[in-house]
Amino acid sequence: MDSPAQPPPSAAEYLRLVGIAALIGIPAALAAALFLGLIHALEGWLWDELPTSLGYAAPPWFLVLGLPVLGALLVILARAFLPGDGGHRPLEGLSAAATPPSYVPGVVLAAVGTLAFGAVLGPEMPVIALGSAVGVVAHRVVRLGGQEGVVLSSAGAFSAISALFGGPLVAGMLLVESGLSAGSRLIPALLPGLVAAAIGYVIFVGFGTWGGLAAPGLIVPNLPPYEGIHPGDLSMGIVTGIAAVLVLTGIRRVALGIDGLQGRFGMPALLLGGGLAVGALALAAGALGADSQDVLFSGQASIGVAVDATSMSILLILLVAKGLAYAVSLGSGFRGGPIFPAIFIGVALASLPVAAFGVSPTLAVAVGAAAGMAAQTRLLLSPLLLASLLVGPTATDTIPAAVLASASAWIGATALDRRQKATEPPSAA
Repeated sequence: MDSPAQPPPSAAEYLRLVGIAALIGIPAALAAALFLGLIHALEGWLWDELPTSLGYAAPPWFLVLGLPVLGALLVILARAFLPGDGGHRPLEGLSAAATPPSYVPGVVLAAVGTLAFGAVLGPEMPVIALGSAVGVVAHRVVRLGGQEGVVLSSAGAFSAISALFGGPLVAGMLLVESGLSAGSRLIPALLPGLVAAAIGYVIFVGFGTWGGLAAPGLIVPNLPPYEGIHPGDLSMGIVTGIAAVLVLTGIRRVALGIDGLQGRFGMPALLLGGGLAVGALALAAGALGADSQDVLFSGQASIGVAVDATSMSILLILLVAKGLAYAVSLGSGFRGGPIFPAIFIGVALASLPVAAFGVSPTLAVAVGAAAGMAAQTRLLLSPLLLASLLVGPTATDTIPAAVLASASAWIGATALDRRQKATEPPSAA
């Protein structure tokens, strides 16, 4: 028998909930800033300062090969000996499920071993987990009801993630699209999270004379203005959306195949083999003329490299090597987010016409980011909002092409999902 639905909170209770969510935004954003700063500092030490101290101008082969393996060891320690299995599995997509505070050490250690040591995943899932844990702590302190606890957990998560996606708007849209089935009940549940994201973002942009905390988000500097829309640009949006779905679907299938090997080899062996494979793919790309550092990591710092590339062969090398390293990182058990590498894949696909035909790099960023994020997340509006923030107000003319990219990616991904479900054998009752 179903339990009776809880009555909605009174106006006073709801205002109290919104106020608590606003307060949560500050510590959640600070936790995200500290985490992102830690990852950034470790990356600089491992990949810049350490090679220099050893007498190398760039990371030598043994560091490119060995550091991802060392990172895999940290992930193994986190998953084997700390609560929470190192956090959410990136193969399962985004999740804003409540994160118990006891999981935080394991989440941080696994994320450090993944992100700072070169595995191809993004920081979004660990950041969400940290913000969610802040919300859970607040819920325990103020002792609200069960549904209000879920709202506060989500508020902390979306405050933390607002730094990665350029403010509270994308975070709010993620909330909207992930909760559309709630119908008219969505707005009351959305408001506390959106307020927390707005207050939390102040930590990064500053307030008054205070300049805020610098956080490495998804930024593409020095994009030229884009004016006017051409038929070829609209066609490019459609083609890029379809291509992103096909490529990312292939990557996911490879990742699922690797994940299926865990029963045979075990978690530690699969992670160590995955770290070795990621380093080997980076070395192979470097031997073929690409930069091994553009194969490693989430891809957020390499988007500018993709759109500025003038060589089709280098772009294709990056696409293949990055895509395979992404699949290995997803499937072998590393812990991080799946969105940023997918955005890089989308932008790299959209950059092929830039190298071949001189298409605007600004258009490639808008179209590629929308296509990659839509194909990975199966969301429609959040990718568009992110694409518009990336290219800025001087390139709003790119948005029609980005709409077509996001729409074609969403339609293609949805069609493939339905086809897969139709071909799966029915489960036993």
